[in-house]
Amino acid sequence: MAPLEGIKVLDLTHMLSGPYGTMLLTDLGASTIKVEPPGSGEGTRALLATDEDYSRHGMGAYFLTLNRSKKSVAIDLKSEQGRGVFLDLVREADVVFDNFAVGVTKRLGIHYEDLVQVNARIITCSVSGFGGYGPGANRPAFDQVVQAMGGGMSITGFPDQPPVRSGIAIGDLGGGIFGAMGVLAALQARSVTGKGQHVDVSMLDAQISLLNYMATMHLMSGHVPERIGNGHFVHVPYNTFKTSDGYLVIACIGDAFFEKLLAVIDRPELSNPAYKKQPARYADKALIEGVVGEELAKHSNGYWLEKLAAARVPCAPVNNFEQATNDPQVLARDMVVEVALRQGGTVRMPGVPMKFSDTSSTSFTSPPLLGEHTNEVLASTLGYDQEKISHLLAAGAIQ
Repeated sequence: MAPLEGIKVLDLTHMLSGPYGTMLLTDLGASTIKVEPPGSGEGTRALLATDEDYSRHGMGAYFLTLNRSKKSVAIDLKSEQGRGVFLDLVREADVVFDNFAVGVTKRLGIHYEDLVQVNARIITCSVSGFGGYGPGANRPAFDQVVQAMGGGMSITGFPDQPPVRSGIAIGDLGGGIFGAMGVLAALQARSVTGKGQHVDVSMLDAQISLLNYMATMHLMSGHVPERIGNGHFVHVPYNTFKTSDGYLVIACIGDAFFEKLLAVIDRPELSNPAYKKQPARYADKALIEGVVGEELAKHSNGYWLEKLAAARVPCAPVNNFEQATNDPQVLARDMVVEVALRQGGTVRMPGVPMKFSDTSSTSFTSPPLLGEHTNEVLASTLGYDQEKISHLLAAGAIQ
């Protein structure tokens, strides 16, 4: 039994933050119905859809990944009849998840205050750039906007270069993760109170939360941290180093690991007795990391990783995507999975990062075609007869 088996999610999301949040819930076993507008469907259906490398059967990598195992029902929420169908689905659902711009659900008449009238146990979650209230709530936002505003971008990069965004879309993905967490918390609260509630997630709030101890340090001292590249403001050596054929990181956190490093890199400059303690190492950070860098450049990644690992010095190669997705540890934990497509073939994509001792392994079904499950869901879940479904089709309320 999957952890969220029996939980029914209505997925109104689009693009990345919302679909990622509902993907996480679906991966954990929730039954997710993707509610899409008739015609072109959700926006990511078109992204990379015709790219030779990044699409399969007219579906791009975004849609293939984010919408695995979901069902698709096409409903025109702007029509009275379509909204009626949606409210019928809400009566049978546990969660309604969206990442519309602030105010859209209210204009459509499907905000929490509307939905709780038909299902007192419903949980709604809205992920937006800046949240449902506050002076900036109505501003448009995408991933890089909240990365910039959230502070993390200001410390990413090197001191003599401009700020750099995170290589992965941490602004969007962070919103999705916190959205999924909020839904899980609301489900737990409902198990006690019997009542649903609305979960309001701001992507900017998520970025501030991820600043964590560094924000506390700033708020305590008033000091504004700056970009320091791949180094650390406490630990030495802790950086990225070039070898003869690549890059690797060494992370000597604490004095004991520096002692272990000395058994691997035998340079007299590192044998200063004062370096046994962090303050002296940090004072000579440039010298120490310069010496380490000189040594590492003499041999390959494989050479140094073997020696460092044998001495139990924290280290790792800087993997590209091919190397990361073929790492034996990654593969052993099923973090690369194959999803079969109903049109034929499979697509490999990232797996589920949460492992459970008492539940079966996750299986995946193909991402849905637009409106593929409209008839099935309306008939089996809502009990609509074929005459009613045909009438709704003719009226354009569904597809």
